[in-house]
Amino acid sequence: EMDALRDNACFVGAWAHGKQRSVHAARSDKGGVSVLQAVHRRCRAGVNKPCSGANGVVRMSIGDASGAGLDEEEARVMRSLQNGSDIRGVAIALVQNAIVNMTSARAAALGAAFAREAARVAGKDVADVCVSLGRDSRISGEMLLAAAAAGVTSTGARAINFGIATTPAMFMSTVTPDFEYDGAIMLTASHLPPDRNGMKFFTPRGGASKKTISDLIEDALCSLPVVSKDAFSGLDNNNSSTLTFSALVRARPALTQTVDFMAIYASQLVATIRRGVVDATTPDQRNVANIDADRPLAGFRVVVDAGNGAGGFFVSRVLAALGADTQGSQFLEPDGTFPNHVPNPEDAEAMEATVRAVRESSADLGIVFDTDVDRSAVVDASGREINRNRLIALLSAIVLRKNPGATIVTDSVTSSGLARFITARGGTHLRFKRGYKNVIDKAQQLNARTGEKTGAVAAPLAIETSGHGAMEENYMLDDGAYLAVKILIEMVRAYAESGGTDKSAFSATLDELQEPADEAEFRLKFEASLAADRSEYVREGAAILDAFKAFGARAAGWKEEAENFEGVRFVVEEEGGDEGWILLRQSLHDPLLAMNVESSRIGGVQSILISLVPFFEKHGSTLDWTKVANAAAAKSRE
Repeated sequence: EMDALRDNACFVGAWAHGKQRSVHAARSDKGGVSVLQAVHRRCRAGVNKPCSGANGVVRMSIGDASGAGLDEEEARVMRSLQNGSDIRGVAIALVQNAIVNMTSARAAALGAAFAREAARVAGKDVADVCVSLGRDSRISGEMLLAAAAAGVTSTGARAINFGIATTPAMFMSTVTPDFEYDGAIMLTASHLPPDRNGMKFFTPRGGASKKTISDLIEDALCSLPVVSKDAFSGLDNNNSSTLTFSALVRARPALTQTVDFMAIYASQLVATIRRGVVDATTPDQRNVANIDADRPLAGFRVVVDAGNGAGGFFVSRVLAALGADTQGSQFLEPDGTFPNHVPNPEDAEAMEATVRAVRESSADLGIVFDTDVDRSAVVDASGREINRNRLIALLSAIVLRKNPGATIVTDSVTSSGLARFITARGGTHLRFKRGYKNVIDKAQQLNARTGEKTGAVAAPLAIETSGHGAMEENYMLDDGAYLAVKILIEMVRAYAESGGTDKSAFSATLDELQEPADEAEFRLKFEASLAADRSEYVREGAAILDAFKAFGARAAGWKEEAENFEGVRFVVEEEGGDEGWILLRQSLHDPLLAMNVESSRIGGVQSILISLVPFFEKHGSTLDWTKVANAAAAKSRE
């Protein structure tokens, strides 16, 4: 019977749906309906039609009762929601002529697909699966969370609502004792504008991979029409666009629950700080510096800028419990319009706002989070912004003290000065690729390979310049709050080491970081005719990179980096024995080439750009390199 189903191409896409239907039937009909019977009934009724799946696997589109399958446009839109290892799209029409593609129906279909995936990973029947769901402060968050939960419960799985939460907390709900949910879904679009939203998925194994997202989309496509009906049936007005979790609870009380997991997650962070301070200091040091092991932040003023995202909990549930003075903290209330600034540690306005808060309140430390708190940055008492290379340097110094000789894995756009900083502390800098999943996966690969041989940790820290940082001691989870916790511990440790005289001692190590005197990033977009076809602009980009490699090999004073994993990177000799560098690479997701340039000299970037003009004149006809030309011309007029 199984072979017959496969031969008829009715098995792959319909199996999971038949299984979930049999679960519902078993609850309402005496004896229930077997999975194979449910699948056969749908196939014989003509409602299952083949559709192409990932990697050429034949899947099924489950159409309506008339037998109509999903159209190509729906497939195109659903697949366009993939953003590497998560889902992102336009959820509400706040911009004129905006096309909403992150709809409740699609969120429900993805929720149902993920419930089935979580069941597969756990080796359970989907009816025994629990999936937690959380959201950031976005306007569309409540609606999409309820829709995703409706999709989850349509499979027979349970949906646990956390309300406003953080992305790292969602993963932690899958591994925390007494919770250990089979899967977790976070509704977020990180720092993107208020009209956007998306979904991130976790199992106890970690975040979803790019392939898993592709498979979820194909599964969702194959069951979208049926899930759209099943997910919202029996709810208030049967209207998915106004659905709330409360309505879902009324309709499906046995499959829904609300849990304040953020209290649990916050308590984990509090415990980590208390334990970390005790481990990093001696009783004598704590006594001299008057540090209370239970309230180790007493006497410190720490301000938080949450950017009206989900990070406000860190003030009331973490810092306050540890005795910190949080006067001067700002933008803690969730507000999905983001009225003050973009919640983004890379954003100049966000960092400037935090610097002002630190200075105006005479704080010892400022912390800035992105919307869903998987990224962070800090500001020291002097107002020095510690993000990008500085953040990586500070965290590297912390982990290398405990893990001498370890490897720090970063993305491809980190500075040469950072590499020297890490080397000077006995570490190895592995400059890998852009994309936080790439960086984390590389570190895990190194750890697995080394651990098999010696049991040692090869790469305790994997971090992007964006602020996505993951530590081996914390599940290799990119957690902005956990990074802030490590810096808070370091602040107290350094203060204790100073004999209780210097609260800013923790950041003094950054004085040894050689920073560029000049830096710039350019995003060179392909012309519209190429941008519409990924295969075409990727092919064109590869040709341009080949030409750039040949150009650099001939350029006087340019030397190609011996170890480079992304694009083409050259070290550029400068006057007085200084050096800069240039990296040209394909964007991970967008139809453009990204170019980063750094120099040890003021005005050095423009000097490098002047030498590039002949290259772009010859090879840049399909690129918009206007900003490069303007920057080079500005230098020549000086």
